[in-house]
Amino acid sequence: MLITLERNSGVPVFRQICEQIRFQVAAGVLRAGTEIPSTRDLGERLGINPMTVSKAYAMLEQEGVLERRPGLALMVRGAANGRASSAHREKQDELAQRELERLLRPAAIAARQLGVPAKDAIELFKRVLRAPGDEA
Repeated sequence: MLITLERNSGVPVFRQICEQIRFQVAAGVLRAGTEIPSTRDLGERLGINPMTVSKAYAMLEQEGVLERRPGLALMVRGAANGRASSAHREKQDELAQRELERLLRPAAIAARQLGVPAKDAIELFKRVLRAPGDEA
């Protein structure tokens, strides 16, 4: 599970963690049953207080994204009968699009600053999408 923090973004760290986990679940990077790092492990890896991670995990549990099973670690929750409802899938798609937009915004700004025409930037993005070896 890859989480990157933008400490100067103005977005609280626990919300950044929530957004990125939601995105990874929606994108299929984190699948149902995938074990999530402990609050201590993720806190150490990110250099933040484990309570911040705990706050994010609690929010994701309330939303039904994560679940804690007795005697087991925290994991990505599976959809009922293995299939996501259409409303749940729409929400996942919306979250994925928002996260992708957040990640692409700095690249779009850089392209404008470098004078790269929009059509060329779009073609470059398509080429990057098709590049082999970057699959999760």
